[in-house]
Formats: sequence, C-alpha cells, structure tokens
Amino acid sequence: MRPRKEPWSRPLADLVGPIIDPVLAKRGFGQSDIILYWDEIVGERLAAMSQPLRLQWPPRHAGADGFAPAALIVRVETGFALELQHLSGAVIARVNAHLGWRCVDRLVLKQGPVERRGPARGRRAPPDPAILKAAEAAVGQIDDEALRAALTRLGAGVLSQPRPGGAGKT
Repeated sequence: MRPRKEPWSRPLADLVGPIIDPVLAKRGFGQSDIILYWDEIVGERLAAMSQPLRLQWPPRHAGADGFAPAALIVRVETGFALELQHLSGAVIARVNAHLGWRCVDRLVLKQGPVERRGPARGRRAPPDPAILKAAEAAVGQIDDEALRAALTRLGAGVLSQPRPGGAGKT
C-alpha cells in the first residue's frame, strides 16, 4: 500500500496559526483563537468597537493546587466602554465557550482607538431575484425555516459570484 500524499494546497489558517502563536504567547495567549475569531466570538458590532490585547494570568503561588483564570484585556473605543462593561458577562461566557474551558473570569477595559482590520465591510446589495429563485429551488424542501433561509442566502451568494475563467454571473 502506497503512502498517501499530502495535498499541495492547504487552508491559509493552517499556515498562519503556527507562525503567529509564538508571538501571541508573549501576550499571554496560548493560541491565536481569541485574536483570529474575535468577530465570531463577540459578534460584528462588538468587534468593530473592541479588540483583545492580551490575557493576563495571575501569578502562580508555590504549592497552589487550584487554577486561577485569566483576565482578558480588551481595547475599546471610548464612547463604547460603558456598554461593553455592561456586556462583560456575556463576552466572558462567549470567550470561554469558544475556548471550551473557563479560561477568563473578568474583562479589563482599556479605552482608546481600536485598530481597524482590513477594509470596512459594507452591506451587500440584495441578490438578483432570478438568482434568489434559483437558490430557493436548489435548497428544496427543508422543514426548519431558519436553516432553509440561511441555505438560500448562502446559495444566492455562491450563485452571485463570478465563475472562474471569466464567465460572469449566472
């Protein structure tokens, strides 16, 4: 039996993580998940006004058997700090759920300008009705209405993309 060859292409996320993990470790992050997935953890609205800076772990005491969770230091836009303070319990719960364990027990807010990552994302124009109808037909009969709507939006987005080789929209 021949050994299986590695695929020549790999997802970019597989390559980025090992490169930036040592840099983030200096800031208290054991891995890059909180930084890379901040938008998905807290939602687009909170992510637009905040960014995680580092995890601050408490000092280890000799002979301590217990575990002490970290404080997540977050930079937040000045006018948004009070709202994020009120939402801190939900943010902590979402970060811990994303990581899969009780890593963070409090937020420390640092007010100041937040770095914008990449170009500002605007709302896309609604898809062409013909494309939307084709996506609905492709999705078919799914009992769960929310799932059917999400798959229809996904299908419309895929069908709206230009095809490789220069063919325009379908």
